[in-house]
Amino acid sequence: MAGTKEGGKKAALKNLQRDPEFYAKIGRKGGQRGTTGGFAANPELARIAGAKGGRISRRRKQA
Repeated sequence: MAGTKEGGKKAALKNLQRDPEFYAKIGRKGGQRGTTGGFAANPELARIAGAKGGRISRRRKQA
């Protein structure tokens, strides 16, 4: 039954029987590996990049 909705439910149940913290552990690993960088970490960099983009914009000025 692999690849079906029922099979997925069975697998999830089995995972939780083996380890009640199974999905919490997976989520924790993902959270630890994720690194939010770039503009989210540096608003000043976002401001500078936006200004550069505005200067080279191909849009015409609205009258």
